[in-house]
Amino acid sequence: MTVTGSLIGMYHICQRELWLHANHIRMEHNSELVSEGKQLHEFAYPQRAERYREILLDGSKIDFYDPYDKVVHEIKKSDKFEPATVAQVQFYLYLLRKNGIEGATGLIEYPKLRQTQTVTLTEEDVPVVEGWVRAIEQLTDSEQCPPRLTKSKCRSCSYFDFCYTEED
Repeated sequence: MTVTGSLIGMYHICQRELWLHANHIRMEHNSELVSEGKQLHEFAYPQRAERYREILLDGSKIDFYDPYDKVVHEIKKSDKFEPATVAQVQFYLYLLRKNGIEGATGLIEYPKLRQTQTVTLTEEDVPVVEGWVRAIEQLTDSEQCPPRLTKSKCRSCSYFDFCYTEED
């Protein structure tokens, strides 16, 4: 299993969703919120500079990378899951460093909030990121699906019906 930025984000939000996603049980196609996020990503910054690139590193896709200024741009609808987004961007910075690109930074952009947040990867962060990768590999290799979270946290999740539809 290749650990991706999306899996890093899921790891920090819901390990059940991570396990299901990694085991090819996908529900995102049913989610209005996921669709909204994709539209925001596509249309929020139509004036994006030509120098921003989508790059693929070790199985992870970084949607907007500025190779001149070495900045990873991550667009999000809200800051509701900000710690997970910071972790995802730190993982991208880790991959860049691992592939010989030193000194990159990240910028989380919240166009609807008109806010941004800078993200860095320090020497102290590297073993933490590596720990996330190991934990995700261990979790996805498990035969056992993690338990669901409390219902109130899950209402807007694309997996809500999957997790909370009771069978007879």
